[in-house]
Amino acid sequence: MSPAEPDAVGPDTARVAGFRPDQLSGFRIGVTSDRRSADLIDAFERRGATVLHAPTVRMRPAEDDAPVIADTRSVIAARPDVLLATTSYGMRRWFEVADAAGLGEDLQRALAPARILVRGPKARGAVRAAGLDDSGMSDEETTASLVDKTIAEHPPGTTVAVQQHGQSDRSQLHRLRETGMSIITVSPYTWSTHEDADERITRLIDGVIARQLDAVTFTSAPAVDGLFGAARARGRLDELVQALGDDVVAASVGPVTSAPLRAEQVPVLQPDRFRMGALIRLVCEHLEDRATLRVRTRHGAVELRGSAAVVDGAPVRLTPSSVTLFRALVTARGAVVSRRELARALDSDEHTMEVSLSRLRQSLGMPGLVSTVVKRGYRLDV
Repeated sequence: MSPAEPDAVGPDTARVAGFRPDQLSGFRIGVTSDRRSADLIDAFERRGATVLHAPTVRMRPAEDDAPVIADTRSVIAARPDVLLATTSYGMRRWFEVADAAGLGEDLQRALAPARILVRGPKARGAVRAAGLDDSGMSDEETTASLVDKTIAEHPPGTTVAVQQHGQSDRSQLHRLRETGMSIITVSPYTWSTHEDADERITRLIDGVIARQLDAVTFTSAPAVDGLFGAARARGRLDELVQALGDDVVAASVGPVTSAPLRAEQVPVLQPDRFRMGALIRLVCEHLEDRATLRVRTRHGAVELRGSAAVVDGAPVRLTPSSVTLFRALVTARGAVVSRRELARALDSDEHTMEVSLSRLRQSLGMPGLVSTVVKRGYRLDV
């Protein structure tokens, strides 16, 4: 969690540096995570954002504990030289299953002499909670980096136990085997599509494509894959990727999560420290500082914050078409925007644009703020 946000997911936000209950007022954010989604949603909503929660995948325990128990027995029998602990949840779940099967103490004894390498601080915490201690952390908090460290520091013939995170990372296991290491895996949980969230996922996809969301957050690579898969099934993947590339911010917690976004050439907002608190802070700062359009007019200061216009300090919620027109006018900063340009922005004819512009003026409630330039178009009265 970032130093400036020590209590980002706790109740006492009054003491958090930079916290304001209106910091994200007017912005709409999509949250795709399942586990710990309440933390993200609460943090954004307490800052004034509107949140659409659409979990695209979920983490769930293995449907049958028998394979986990069998893998645990194999680990105990092998007494591995090295254990790669990849996730906090996976380590906790593994020891829960082992304890329930009466194997917890045997597992702890088998792993105590091993050199335990962790992918990140959360996995380290779970290792220590199990009564064990780690010997080091991957440099980049990724599985690839963890495997790099293992290969660099251990010779062929080393027996390595790998706690997998939701799905088998075959490329990394192959790298270990290629060096002559003996590999044992255990998969305490899996990723699955979120069957009961179909309607919410559709709303999320529609909202991104219509530019009605300002940002979408991702905390796992499977969540990205789940969203892309859902969009592909609906025949809208290209539209979704284009919207994320142009107007809607894709915010990721770290490089592993960012990989499938970057594979589609989607720009990614990613914190330097791969923590949820750092992600929250970065999204807040980006939307407030870089996604807020500001201009000073004869009628006072004007801002466009997501779907809300702030006219001389008073927020006004706008419809999607009004947002599109107002964004074009604010971006022009007093220059004339032609009727044709505004109609093109709305993907409509000029008559429909005129009707929408009339509604925008009514919503703003400030006569003269949007002025007509005869035979040319419209401009803000700066």
